[in-house]
Amino acid sequence: MSITQRTFKLVLATCLACVLAYFLDLSSAVSAGIIALLSLSDTRRSTIKLAKNRLFSTLLALSIGVLAFQLTGYHIWSFGLYLALYVPLTYKLGWEIGITPSSVLVSHLLVQESTSPELLVNELLLFLIGTSFALTVNLYMPSRQKEIHLYHLKVEEKLKHILLRFEYYLGKGDGRNRAQLVEELDQLLEEALKLVYLDHSDHLFHQTDYHIHYFEMRQRQSRILRNMAQQINTCNLAASESLILAQLFAKIADQLSQTNPADDLLAAIEGYLEVFRHRTLPKTREEFETRATLLQLLRELENFIQLKVDFYQRYTEDKSNLS
Repeated sequence: MSITQRTFKLVLATCLACVLAYFLDLSSAVSAGIIALLSLSDTRRSTIKLAKNRLFSTLLALSIGVLAFQLTGYHIWSFGLYLALYVPLTYKLGWEIGITPSSVLVSHLLVQESTSPELLVNELLLFLIGTSFALTVNLYMPSRQKEIHLYHLKVEEKLKHILLRFEYYLGKGDGRNRAQLVEELDQLLEEALKLVYLDHSDHLFHQTDYHIHYFEMRQRQSRILRNMAQQINTCNLAASESLILAQLFAKIADQLSQTNPADDLLAAIEGYLEVFRHRTLPKTREEFETRATLLQLLRELENFIQLKVDFYQRYTEDKSNLS
């Protein structure tokens, strides 16, 4: 939610709550607006959770407040007794989010020097009005689908860039390689997941974990790419195996897509493994070490593709998400 959208919602909920409280001729009507202000959160789900916890907290506060004032009178020390009993209980029950608004409502009892049923109903109405308007204005949440789709494109483009960089180093037989691109990919995935978690919290019904699982799958692939980047650093020989593997990286980069089931890529990797098994044994220590690294890279690449295959199979029935 942008600052402009949040400001508009805060102003609207606060003003409407105050207007209704004044219209109903409630005492301390402006408190309804303050409660609306405090109850508005960034997502629908968190706003509902806050409202529920504040409701329980308010009922507890009014009960303890009535008890404290009935036993000790309407003094500042009575309010202190209320706080001494109420605050620890709210933290124990997980309702501490309601300490501030609930205590404001209880302070009205102290100012009015009354715990009459009419005043208690007044305080509950203030709470319900403020919370209701906070929930109402949060029914509208801007769509984040365009932003999420853009992150899909950015992540795939970064993955292609990394795979093509691996192809370059393997083809040239130059082991100098940096993990900067992988670090950039990790940062991009963190931003994407933050966005999809926020979007997920805005959907109370008919929600899907597709985007969350997609970017988490890409995170696991990123860890594999980081391992491969380190292994490529040891490939200092422009061996024929390096050229073969470079072609495979190029093929994967070319076919990298959210909608690609990737089964044929697994078959291609198995084919390359079979080729390596039938090649002549390395003659020097350097060739042996390079061959071992290349085989390890191939296995890592197989794991990389398997993650996508497993993901695609999981969501293959939900074709509407694959777009």
